Amino acid sequence: MADALSHYDEFGLFHENAQEYDLAWDGPPTVRRESVVVHPSGRRLSALLWGTDAPEIVLLHGGAQNAHTWDTVALELGIPLAAIDLPGHGHSDHRDDGPFNPRENAVDVAVAIRVLAPDARMVVGMSLGGLTSIALTAHAPELVRTLVLVDVTPGVDRDKAAPIAQFISGPESFESFDEILARTIEFNPTRSESSLRRGILHNAVARDDGRWVWRYQHPGMAENADIPADFATLWDDVDRIKVPVMLVRGAAAGTVVDDADVAELVRRRPDARVELVEGAGHSIQGDKPVELAALLTDFFET
Repeated sequence: MADALSHYDEFGLFHENAQEYDLAWDGPPTVRRESVVVHPSGRRLSALLWGTDAPEIVLLHGGAQNAHTWDTVALELGIPLAAIDLPGHGHSDHRDDGPFNPRENAVDVAVAIRVLAPDARMVVGMSLGGLTSIALTAHAPELVRTLVLVDVTPGVDRDKAAPIAQFISGPESFESFDEILARTIEFNPTRSESSLRRGILHNAVARDDGRWVWRYQHPGMAENADIPADFATLWDDVDRIKVPVMLVRGAAAGTVVDDADVAELVRRRPDARVELVEGAGHSIQGDKPVELAALLTDFFET
């Protein structure tokens, strides 16, 4: 483990994903990192581009995550795709006003998609990425041809998201890797320790003083960067969506989607497909990535 910490290679862990989930392994996948200027200030979004052909799917992660959260899903899908780091997350630049506003995120994401994946046939968004995807359908509807929401609807509020907010609002730094791992395990009871170790390597970095900090923009690092209390105004955007929609909901503890949210989505979009994934909490791509990839493939090919 010490060697992994000192010689971290973000493209060197894919074999672990494949091994943990018993995926076929013919050698390292073709993955590269690119960035796009999305604002006159020079602010950039970063993304992982899987494959050599034009991306067919865009993946947007949740709050306090990064593009590598989709690694196992991407390996299982085996098609060209773009996994984007949201503003203030992963390798993307931080925002002065904070990274948790879906409508502002959507403006930046639209610029990146136009450059990296303008013809993608599907946008998949988990949690904050899902809310950003909904906002994207209003801001740039031509970029969203099919929409998949992973364990989120505009019905999420501060109470439902309290455990997530508690995790994000935790310490800004940690004494050691073991300390940051222990906290991550505490808040992710449905995940394997090995997957959480990989996740931290992708999502945190050791400072010169030896303390570990998250790559994502901590709420305390920007003025007016509080996590919004609710996202209910995005229901109006759902009403205007003209493309196929699927909601993939976790069945285990930690989900932020309840029966009332599903009912509201179906009331507004009677044609929406709703899938329940047993054994998965909020981060379905981490808990049940193979099952999620199967659902995406089926919806993609419909």
